Amino acid sequence: MNVHPFVSAVRDLPLTARTGRVRRILPTSIEADGPDAPLGALCSVQTLTGSILAEVAGVHADHVVLTPVEDGGQTFSGALVTAVPAADGAPVGDALLGRAVDAFGRPLDDAGPILGASTAPLEAAAASPLARVSPGTIIETGIRVVDGLLTLGHGQRVGVFAAAGVGKTSLMTQLAQQVRADKCVVCLVGERGREVEALWSRGLSAEAKSRSVLVAATSDQLAAMRVRACRYALALAEHWRKQGQHVLLLLDSVTRLAMALREIGLAAGEPPTVRAYTPGVFAAIPRLVERCGALKTGGSITAVMTVLAETDDVDDPISEMMKSLLDGHVILSRTLAEQGHFPAIDAPRSVSRLASSLMSASHRQAATEALRLLSTYETSRTLIETGVYMPGASKEIDEAIERRPGLQAFLRQRPDEFSGLAATQQALAALLRKAA
Repeated sequence: MNVHPFVSAVRDLPLTARTGRVRRILPTSIEADGPDAPLGALCSVQTLTGSILAEVAGVHADHVVLTPVEDGGQTFSGALVTAVPAADGAPVGDALLGRAVDAFGRPLDDAGPILGASTAPLEAAAASPLARVSPGTIIETGIRVVDGLLTLGHGQRVGVFAAAGVGKTSLMTQLAQQVRADKCVVCLVGERGREVEALWSRGLSAEAKSRSVLVAATSDQLAAMRVRACRYALALAEHWRKQGQHVLLLLDSVTRLAMALREIGLAAGEPPTVRAYTPGVFAAIPRLVERCGALKTGGSITAVMTVLAETDDVDDPISEMMKSLLDGHVILSRTLAEQGHFPAIDAPRSVSRLASSLMSASHRQAATEALRLLSTYETSRTLIETGVYMPGASKEIDEAIERRPGLQAFLRQRPDEFSGLAATQQALAALLRKAA
């Protein structure tokens, strides 16, 4: 006997409310004796003027720990806590294109309500390792140093590493504007409100906006909101990947996401480890990375994630973890940035682990030669710039000095300048051929 869909829907309805009462209030968390809800579930917490949403961050034998997701009033001891049914869904689909939204898919722009969106799970399992495929198609970024020396493929996961003020956000804006992808999801976690407005209002053209969606949770918002913004951006990207599309996911930044996860973990009672990061941080971020990539069934998520290093040495715990998880890393140099060199990518220290398999033989040879020359100069920089090195002492160093001006001109590029892949390859080959 076939059951009518309406009857099935009624059977699935939560007909009883799961509730609890607030029993302790801390600056960053709320402790309640219920409801019985899993980690990550949303609850409504009664306040003096209405209610606020809070996320379950810890489950104990006799209580749960909640972290508020939004501001909206002060709660009190004995306040009612109610589980929110079906709260793990996220609005997805083409209705979000051209819109700036928060972590719940609510509009941040003034373009009116979002109509026609479908709903997808906020948290999806990572694909099986054997369901994945190594990137085999070059993704054209329009940035010479990336396309020429650090070639990327559809479905690659890459990190942009630098300390504060070296140009990560500017580089991400250029990628969002120039990368040839079917869809683009820009996720700003813990960013300044001014930067969010600047990127969306002035950083992207109308054409780029038409295939993009911006998900933002600024630094003044609560930790749970910042974490949810990242999860929601991934849900959007996964929705389009299932349709066989190539999606570019730009996440700025993983470090601020880790800080938000640490804040939630400490509030839930997790023990602090290195740099006070909790074990949950080192469990959540690898899952985030593995949800990206290319699938055999078609479609891919190319992820570019910025990592805000503690120092210019780029050796803090989050940076080291991300280097081990990603398919490549792009290091930005403060020295280059201070010289007005954009993009300030330190090519010899950067690597794309898939570049050699994506490049043609001639392209690979030219890129290897260019990196060799750049690395040789950097290794001998102190000798050269202090006048200790005497021309003729080393053929390799002489060659690196001679070719450096041409290579520097090739690597420099305006933020609004697009260089096609074919033009980049031809320019690199011609530069090395001319110098030879």
